[in-house]
Amino acid sequence: MKLTLGPLLYYWPRSQTLAFYEAALQWPVDIVYLGETVCARRHELRTADWLALAEQFRDAGKTPVLSSQALLESASDSSGLVRLAGSGFLVEANDLGAVKIARDAGVGFVAGPHLNIYNGPMLDWMAAAGAVCWLPPLEMGRDAIAAVLAEKTREIQTEVFAHGRLPLAFSARCFTARHYGLNKDACEFKCIEHPDGMLMETQDGHPFLRLNGIQTQSAACHTLWEHLDSVRELGVAALRISPQAEYTAEIIAAFAAKLAGNEVEADWATWNREGLVDGYWRGTAGIADPQGVEA
Repeated sequence: MKLTLGPLLYYWPRSQTLAFYEAALQWPVDIVYLGETVCARRHELRTADWLALAEQFRDAGKTPVLSSQALLESASDSSGLVRLAGSGFLVEANDLGAVKIARDAGVGFVAGPHLNIYNGPMLDWMAAAGAVCWLPPLEMGRDAIAAVLAEKTREIQTEVFAHGRLPLAFSARCFTARHYGLNKDACEFKCIEHPDGMLMETQDGHPFLRLNGIQTQSAACHTLWEHLDSVRELGVAALRISPQAEYTAEIIAAFAAKLAGNEVEADWATWNREGLVDGYWRGTAGIADPQGVEA
């Protein structure tokens, strides 16, 4: 199985973002997803910057994929995606509008996890439209994914979200701005102050969710660390690791070593202090703790 570096879900300063991707050029990942998937107001990197990064990763022997927003809310959002699709690089479509843009441009695309593909006929439709790979919706467990793969009739690769905070929902409203008493269109770009999102707790102090602008994430980190054998049995082609502000390099190195059959001492207590979950994969509540992993 290949390792992929998922799109950056957070809003980091330009220097931090560029340094992150400079380091990633040397990481043992085969595919790198680039671009803004959450909010068009995030502007530390522009379209030209993402295209330049894609060229760097291509020159380094990796496959760059340009990701679209999960909510295309304006004509400028669509026109920006048209430019990405016209670059000739693969795109990740996270909205049906992005599927149309990729198809019209004649470029292959990755059907992202927010496209609600829940059965074989829908997956076949995506493949016929030009999808070369798909990511199941993040709440789908192993058995549900296996059922879709058994139904499909067209050739398409499967990638799964293997490690990271789950992007669970999107809204036209910005929850981070609302936390600060600001309007979405005058948010003062408060997301940049929260490099891993804002942790929300229940009234009795238990971590519950993370606010990341218009995106709501899981509080804890989803992982398939203890399920790589069952992932492989499904015929999955790639594992996605989602960026975080610290220890992304260490997490990727650990997954790469484990896939290679090596013994790995993973320091989850340091790398993911918020804890680990894997409930969705096992067909239960997503917040359920993984079995056999010490966090």
